[in-house]
Amino acid sequence: MKVIVFGASGMVGQGVLRACLDDPAVTEVVAVVRKPLKRSDQRLREVAHQDFTDFSAVAGELAGADACFYCLGVSSAGRGEAEYERVTYEYALAAARAVTAGNPELTFTYVSGEGTDSSERGRSAWARIKGRTENALLSMDMRAYMFRPGWIQPVHGETSRTRWYRVLYSLTGWLYPVLRRVAAGHVTTTESLGRAMLAVVRLDGGGPHILHSPEINRLGA
Repeated sequence: MKVIVFGASGMVGQGVLRACLDDPAVTEVVAVVRKPLKRSDQRLREVAHQDFTDFSAVAGELAGADACFYCLGVSSAGRGEAEYERVTYEYALAAARAVTAGNPELTFTYVSGEGTDSSERGRSAWARIKGRTENALLSMDMRAYMFRPGWIQPVHGETSRTRWYRVLYSLTGWLYPVLRRVAAGHVTTTESLGRAMLAVVRLDGGGPHILHSPEINRLGA
């Protein structure tokens, strides 16, 4: 199985990359990056690219994949709506068009988040934009799955690239066992996310196409 990973340097992407490299069924991992990952594996190939609105220059590298795990994202904090929409919506749609060109059987998984607004009419800009992105991806000719995790606990050394997220996790990590007991339907781990993404590829387009933490944890068990 050939897979493509966007956002492999982020916390979720790190977990997905680990899951891919741990799975013997994955024969090739193509990570589309702006900067080197500083990780070595004979199945991992990094494709350096800067313009995430146009992937025509690396189209050959993205051809023939079985799955694409899109984990790229940014916080809406401190960003205007136009900037957030460009990174969230435009980048994701450009990636989806590139990897599905002539390949409608590809499985595309997109990480949005709990609270995403499918109606695109709510008060929260980030939720509307995420919802618009999900709706656009689900309408494309591919096997699309939207992942809406709540709290994501990093494991196996995965870390966020956002400093204040790292601080938050360092202060609240001890709460995860408690959250698993009192709010099990709203929490997951980077490990479960990675395994669940691989699991949906094996559904061959079946199953629910919007997955929350309970479905993610079941598939990623």
